[in-house]
Parts: sequence; C-alpha cells; structure tokens
Amino acid sequence: MIGPIVRELLLQNRETFLISAENVANVMYQHPLSHGLLVLSKVGYTKIPVLGKDDRFVGLVSLSDVVNKMIDLQTISMDPLEGLTVADVMETNVATIDENWELEEVLHLLVDSPFLPVVTEDKVFKGIITRKELLKAVNYMVHELERRNIVSPKVEELKEKLYIVS
Repeated sequence: MIGPIVRELLLQNRETFLISAENVANVMYQHPLSHGLLVLSKVGYTKIPVLGKDDRFVGLVSLSDVVNKMIDLQTISMDPLEGLTVADVMETNVATIDENWELEEVLHLLVDSPFLPVVTEDKVFKGIITRKELLKAVNYMVHELERRNIVSPKVEELKEKLYIVS
C-alpha cells in the first residue's frame, strides 16, 4: 500500500503522465511490415502501438520484431518483409490500463515495460503512460517529501536502533 503523503506527491502532476494518442507514433495492423520498419526507424522508438479499426488498440510492434524477419545466420534483407503485415509480427498479449488507472498497478506494470497503453473499455487507444513520466514524479517526490513533511522512524524501528528491548 502506498501511503497517502507519498501518493499525493506522486500524483500531484497526474495530468502530465498521459501522452495523448495523437502525440504517440503508431501503425495500423494491416500496414505492410516495411511501413512498420520505416515508422520505427523515423521516430527512434524501439516499440510502438498497433491500432485497428476505429483506433482500437490491438498490440505492439517492435524494431526487433521486424529485424528478426529480415535476418538469418548470414544475411540481412528486406525481401522477407514482402507480403507481410504488421499483424504478422506484432505482440498481442500486452498489458493495458484504463483511463481510471490506479497508481500501484501502473508502478507494478512499468517495472517490465517502458510504457503502458491507456485504453477505454472498448479498447479505443487514448495514449500511453511512460516509465519516464512516472520517474519524473518519483524524482519530484523524493526531493519534496522531507522538505514538506516531518519524517521519523516508526517506534519499533527506533527501538531496534536504540537497542531497547520491550
């Protein structure tokens, strides 16, 4: 459980956590895989959201997903991408969060992901919450916590430090 003071400090700028869908590079699942490579290369990200009809989130595609189709043990070629779509290589088992996300869930999920897709109940893609934005909040919290609050050890911890036996 996250304490109320820490929660308040972490969520002070909650509105900045979400990078809106219109500001997030993405591809459509039916796009040619070569287009996915082009977008990934141009935006400089290693992984981007994949959308379907009506801006519904369907998965993620990564640069390594595409490159793995292009290489074998001795060569690299664009030829294997011909006829493939983003859907052929995208990751579909992806953790998402809804618009009313909980801080603890986001913290747990961002341990293993650089960003989390935010979707509506109908899977409409709303944007992403990045590890970077949350770490900015953590940085703010660690600098403000003791400046704004009196922080002291709990009684049991204090007894141990002072070698007081009950």
